[in-house]
Order: sequence, then C-alpha cells, then structure tokens
Amino acid sequence: MLSLRDIHRNFGSTTAVAGLSLEVHTGEVFGLLGPNGAGKSTTISIATGLLKPDAGTVDLLGLGSPADPKVRMHLGLAPQEITLYAELTARENLRFFADLYGVANARARVDELLALVELDTRANDRVTTFSGGMKRRLNLAAALVHDPKLVLLDEPTAGVDPQSRNRILELVRRLASEGKTILYTTHYMEEAAKICDRVGIVDHGRMLDVGTVGELIARHGGQSAVTVERNGAEERILTADPVAEVARQFARAGNANDCGEVTGLRIERPDLETVFLSLTGRSLRE
Repeated sequence: MLSLRDIHRNFGSTTAVAGLSLEVHTGEVFGLLGPNGAGKSTTISIATGLLKPDAGTVDLLGLGSPADPKVRMHLGLAPQEITLYAELTARENLRFFADLYGVANARARVDELLALVELDTRANDRVTTFSGGMKRRLNLAAALVHDPKLVLLDEPTAGVDPQSRNRILELVRRLASEGKTILYTTHYMEEAAKICDRVGIVDHGRMLDVGTVGELIARHGGQSAVTVERNGAEERILTADPVAEVARQFARAGNANDCGEVTGLRIERPDLETVFLSLTGRSLRE
C-alpha cells in the first residue's frame, strides 16, 4: 500500500530522516511512534507528498510518489492542526472539501460522513461552536470525503475528552474493518496498543523496530516484576514467568517455617510504553 525506502531528508546541517524504510500493508492500522524531534513529522510530510526526500523512494499503491496529485488523490490526511473553517457549518466544511476533490453526489457523501462521525444533528452549526472532540471528528470526516484508500491520522485524539477519544478509536477500527488502510501517529501508547495491527518506532530519523505489540514487547520489554509485601516490607522480583512466581510466593506463605505472611502482591508486566522507553531512552525531549 505505502512504501518508503531508504528515505533521507536534511534541513541545512540538521538531519531529520536518515535512511528510514517503512512498509504499510493494505487493510492494516499501522502506528508510527516516536519522541519529539525523532523525525516523525518529516516522515509524515514525505509520505503525503508535502516534502520531497533528498534520497530514497516513496510509492503509494504501486502508482508512484504521492507528490504526484493523481497519486495523492488516493490518500486522505487529518493533520494534527485542525484544518476546518471555523465560521462555516459542519456541512459547509465537508461540502467545500468534497467540491475540491470533485466528489460525485457530494450532498449524499457529506450526509453519510456527518452520520458516521455523529455530527448529523449539528450539521448546520458553525464549527466555532464545536468542542475539541467534535472538531476532531469533523477533521476526520474531511479526510474521508473523497473515499481514499489510505488515511493518515496525525495525533487525531490530541486534546479531546475520554468519550471523544473512545469514539475516534472506534471509528478508526471500523474504517479498517471496511478495508481502509490507516497510518496512525500518536503519543498515547495505550491507543497504539489498542488499535494498531503493527507499530513502528522512530528515533533520530531511523526506524528502530517494527512489529505487532506482542512482538515488540517480546523483543524489548524485558521481564515482568512481582512485588511482594511481607511484614510491612516490599521485595521486588524480576521474572519471566510472573504467574509461577506468584504461586511460589503463596507456597512460601503456607510454609510454617517461612519468615512471614504475604500481605500483598503486585504484578507489573512490560507494555508498549516499556518498549518505547527501552528503544528511545528516558531523557526528556523538548
């Protein structure tokens, strides 16, 4: 579906992308994760044809680079910054984008998308009156107006309430189930773990690793930790098998010669955030 091969991009003496390669498969939700300054935004701009790489190739659907407007027609983009006209209504915004794309039967398509993002009852209200979550959902609808095969969602839940976030995630999975391919960027690890079929982690302009969440955890997550509370003190035990360790601790507690009764147990399993920090480090990125 989307292929970036050995992409390089410099801005003067600053290297933003250094030999990055990426393959997004048809019908998957692919999560692109990276800390601030990792090269993620530049990669997105190259993937959408907004920037040309200094070296390397980009191909969408086997048709060539999305820098070509005919190829870019197959791509929809919902950028992190809301790209709506605040003084227009929801319906007017979508109709404007539909007309730009030359969408046939635009009125019906706009009505369909307003219903999809649950804004049909607010269709004739100006966007300036919308909440952050409503704007995000309309921003997503605008990316879908021309029925693209690949949809790139850049931080689509930034600054929204939990209900709106949950609805957007449901929409993403629904789109994937209907055959859309999604390239999804987020700083929320739990989102990526919940909805992404595969995840790629970028830093210093390079792709550090790609895989399912389970595969990445197996490669980079390290061991689980079992914290045992006994006699008012805590002992933290690293183990590859936390269930077996818990069983061992209970067996010890039942032994009359044991040094004390277990009063608490806590299991900490590695997750996607563990992997992210393992690969990119714990230093602050500004």
